[in-house]
Amino acid sequence: MLKIILQDPHYLIPFNERARDLRVMNKPLWLSQRDVLAPYIQRELELPLGAPLPKTTEECLVYRDNLYFDATYIEAFLSEARKQKFASRAAFSANDPAFREHALPLSSSYTPAGDIFLADLWYYPHGPQEEYEPLVIDLLSVEAGYYHVPTYMAYEQGDLTFQCPKRSLLAIDCWTHIFIADIVFGLFSRAVRYQYQLDNDLFFKLKVLGASVYEGKQLLTSSKLVKVGRNCTIHPGAMIFGPTTIGDNVNIDAGAVIENCVIGDNTNVGQGCQLMLSVVGDGTFLPFRAAMFMTTFMDNSMVAQNTCLQMCVIGRNTFVGAGSTFTDYNLLPAPLKAVDGNGKLSIANRPVLGGCVGHNCRLGAGMIVFPARTIESDVVLFASPERRVIEKDIRYEDSDHHKLKFSNLHPRLYPRPGEVSDQSW
Repeated sequence: MLKIILQDPHYLIPFNERARDLRVMNKPLWLSQRDVLAPYIQRELELPLGAPLPKTTEECLVYRDNLYFDATYIEAFLSEARKQKFASRAAFSANDPAFREHALPLSSSYTPAGDIFLADLWYYPHGPQEEYEPLVIDLLSVEAGYYHVPTYMAYEQGDLTFQCPKRSLLAIDCWTHIFIADIVFGLFSRAVRYQYQLDNDLFFKLKVLGASVYEGKQLLTSSKLVKVGRNCTIHPGAMIFGPTTIGDNVNIDAGAVIENCVIGDNTNVGQGCQLMLSVVGDGTFLPFRAAMFMTTFMDNSMVAQNTCLQMCVIGRNTFVGAGSTFTDYNLLPAPLKAVDGNGKLSIANRPVLGGCVGHNCRLGAGMIVFPARTIESDVVLFASPERRVIEKDIRYEDSDHHKLKFSNLHPRLYPRPGEVSDQSW
């Protein structure tokens, strides 16, 4: 099969980077797409914006490079499309809970067509053509989350629940979609699939039980649900609950608690760290008592001690100072707004949502960041009485390092489209 990749030139705020180059489940999106499609593809072709599709008669799969999909979705899509024997385009029902609640809000990629929405994923059995039929693949969502919360945190939208799909397809149009892809369509969905397999596959259940009994561990801590890479050092006092994946050359100190996470290679998790439902990138450093809840932390970044990140997305090569807090809940019952795929503030459709920090940022100690605020790539924020509370989005022009004579010590590596980076650094 021929794979045709359509380039999406849109740069996501605040990263100033295309979706294909951002990490999802601790893997660059373009690499995740390649790995999922590897069993089906013999060759590939990448086309810039506006380029015509090639004239060929071979079987083709065409997709926009800002799409996140998993193996279960692609398997179902190709299976159904091949049965129909005519050109198909991936579609969602407007009533699909996972799509309606998490994929559609803040998006700009889907094309409405009656009571369905079309995604930029096509299957052509005999080469590209103008005619196609929408193919709706049910995401098989399962409701999960937190039902016993104070009533004032469950206004209008109800309890803090997520619609977790067993099959994942999502267009990444803004930073919140990175959060959705990693946490809801990633970690939550992985847990849902494990639970479904335990309930319906007796052989798998016996393997998990057997490993648990042999190792003398609880079910969620057995090697069938906690995958550990090579050359890792894990203190006996650390508690790790599955499903969790730990990469190579990882050090986890005493008192750390890790639950349903992805931990990248060459990561250091210090004493007393609390990691729950989070994706931690390669080469990250977490000193003692750092806490992450439902957070994406990209590669080669560091969060200092006593810092709390909740429902956040942090870019690569970024430092978050000690004692900082990223809040995720509006104290007054006003709907949270976030930057959408068109760069405008829109309703986020979430009662709680943390903030987002771009790449190559340096944040001083003791910062308080209001819900859904963004800090653009290459920003430096010094700890000062004037800069303790981040109540609005921070752009590169607002960076504190511009006030110094030696501002050249912090290079600009991720400029906006049309601007110039400091490549001489």
